[in-house]
Amino acid sequence: QVQLVESGGGSVQAGDSLRLSCAASGRTFSSYVMGWFRQAPGKEREFVATMWRSNGNTYYADSVEGRFTISRDNAKNTVYLQMNSLKPEDTAVYYCAASVTSGRLIRTYEYHYWGQGTQVTVSS
Repeated sequence: QVQLVESGGGSVQAGDSLRLSCAASGRTFSSYVMGWFRQAPGKEREFVATMWRSNGNTYYADSVEGRFTISRDNAKNTVYLQMNSLKPEDTAVYYCAASVTSGRLIRTYEYHYWGQGTQVTVSS
């Protein structure tokens, strides 16, 4: 069993930064494709960022490209999402996810393990 626990969310002003962390336990962390998703009230869960090939590749949603950065520390079994220049439309619950499959994964159903989520609220 793989457990994922997100942290680092909070309430900030537009233009501020936050760094989300996802601590993983169980199995081999470096073997998983890792992703970040978010879900705003009344909306479907949305892809944000992913990393695969043990830091070899990253991919971002157009809405966060250039502002967000995904990274991972395999030795610490932790994945991060650095969020800069936050906007009110970034307000959502952010989820960390892991997949046992390979490649560029951007769909919710492609991920097998999920954290509990952490709230990010950005006010104007």
